[in-house]
Amino acid sequence: MKRLSHIQPHELTEIVKEEAIQLNFDLVRITSAESFTVDRDVTMDRIKSGHMDGLQWFTEARVSRGTNPSILLPGSKSIISLGVNYFQHRKEHSSKERPTGKVAVYAWGRDYHKVIKRQMRTLVANLSERLDSTFESKWYIDDGPMLDRAVARRSGMGWVGKNTNLLSSEFGSWIFLGQIITNLELRPDDPIKKTCGNCIKCIDKCPTGAITSPHIIDNTKCISYLTIENRGPIPINLRSSIGDWIFGCDICQDVCPVNTKSQISNQPEFTSNAKESVDLIELLGMTEDQFLDRFQGTPIMRAKFSGMQRNACVALGNIGSTTAIPALGTALNSDYSLVRGHSAWALGKLGTSAATDLLSRRLNTERDQYVIDEITTALKCPSL
Repeated sequence: MKRLSHIQPHELTEIVKEEAIQLNFDLVRITSAESFTVDRDVTMDRIKSGHMDGLQWFTEARVSRGTNPSILLPGSKSIISLGVNYFQHRKEHSSKERPTGKVAVYAWGRDYHKVIKRQMRTLVANLSERLDSTFESKWYIDDGPMLDRAVARRSGMGWVGKNTNLLSSEFGSWIFLGQIITNLELRPDDPIKKTCGNCIKCIDKCPTGAITSPHIIDNTKCISYLTIENRGPIPINLRSSIGDWIFGCDICQDVCPVNTKSQISNQPEFTSNAKESVDLIELLGMTEDQFLDRFQGTPIMRAKFSGMQRNACVALGNIGSTTAIPALGTALNSDYSLVRGHSAWALGKLGTSAATDLLSRRLNTERDQYVIDEITTALKCPSL
């Protein structure tokens, strides 16, 4: 076996890629550890323009650090860019009697953060064993400071679409991204020159108008933000546009022509414990402990119990099934004002005499001003 110092960068790169493929990574590319100066400037502009509002953790300091690999790992030379396909076909289960809410495909299985970090940790261990040498490394996915799409783009894994998702020729946009910064000297891959051309389907089909122009998303209008990261009320003017989405949104991916040849994921962690759609009436009837039992270990936990019940209320209002009135009536008495307020909106949108009666009775006992305002609006504007 050659000593690590005697292995040429191109040989070492092939070893890295072989080990990654054996661990079930679908894509593996290499880029240098040079700073991502252009991506940093573009992202800073988005923060300053307010397009990232609502994400308190997404700060200029974080972006500055995450676009300079030498800060994250002093002495770094290369970045291993990794992709995991998570695509599954959606099946419709909803009916007027038992309405269901849609969940973004990435959240159907286990929490990908844990799954992919475990795979990356194993990759580093396997490489150390095969090379009979330790080396410096740090690994990240989208909960770390690195700009994952910038790394993937520069490594040649794909190009950034007008909906800001990374698009790969092999798997479209249905890929989780991971990065391993290392002091190994590897041979970088070249970026690819593909673009979306004149296609603007993702822009045209976004129901809230969140994609304001090519490559620019107003985070505060994005259904994914509104149903997951947003901890407060969903703006009334956007609720009807959310439709039956209760965790994330796949619309801009579903309409993307690059995704027409998507391949089913062969990763069992992303198909087991599938939560592709959720019974909304059942969700509103859950206790917090029951919610934890059902969704623990999945990305859905990020929205929290009150957030998911809030989302269920909005979806039920949009679906328009009167079978949901008893469940919405229960939600109108929730311990969470956030849930009570959105239940009031949904009942107002249904606009039946039974719904109006529930709202009137709750108004007599409600003490939270936010909820009072929601009920008052719902009573004044039935079928909002």
